[in-house]
Amino acid sequence: MTTPAYFPTGDRLVNMAYADAGLIQQGDDPNGEQKADGIQRLNDIINLRQTQGLKLWLYDDYPITLVEGQSTYSIYPGGDVDMTKPMRGLEGYFLNTSGVRTPLTVLSWDDYMRLSQINQEGAISQYRVNKLYDRLEIFFWLVPDATAATGTGHILLQKQAPNFVNVTDTTIFPQEWFIALRWALADDLATGQPQAIMDRCAQRAMAYFEALENWDVEDAPTQFQPDPRSAYVGNRFK
Repeated sequence: MTTPAYFPTGDRLVNMAYADAGLIQQGDDPNGEQKADGIQRLNDIINLRQTQGLKLWLYDDYPITLVEGQSTYSIYPGGDVDMTKPMRGLEGYFLNTSGVRTPLTVLSWDDYMRLSQINQEGAISQYRVNKLYDRLEIFFWLVPDATAATGTGHILLQKQAPNFVNVTDTTIFPQEWFIALRWALADDLATGQPQAIMDRCAQRAMAYFEALENWDVEDAPTQFQPDPRSAYVGNRFK
């Protein structure tokens, strides 16, 4: 028998968090004002949790249509890539018309500032991610020439998890995250409650969050190797 995917509703998260924080009796429901406040607090928690560690289910490979002579591409609603602003860009590659991938090297701000000719056209080999408050900008270097523009640039993006609008909405966080979100919200709601309740909520919120961070990793082994650029490129921090 196939078990369907389970995504908890905001209503269940808020109800249980209020009970955990001792603000309602077990089995009772928060009133409308409490539910609205709980959903707002839950959204704040979700938005913060996305910045902590890996969130593998939010990763997606997005193609960027290259334009000859255009170096920078914006990702936001109505941008060159029309989507909700992602959290960050992680890795990249160039895909030519024959389906062959060429890995791209990511540029730091320091690397970018050291480029002597940022408008030089050719085959792209590197990219830089600029995180702005309303969009992500992807800068490709070399600037795509006529040949490069026949292919596509690909960036591995970490998407944003949608926020709750109504209590009946379901979260994109997988089912193993329910108990961590529940106690994180309870910890936030418990301010001003008796010390024993605040301590219990804080301890459980931390314990469940740490357990999930240890779980949310790739199954493939991780290997480290020296950056070959360090042999000839210095930086302003040395």
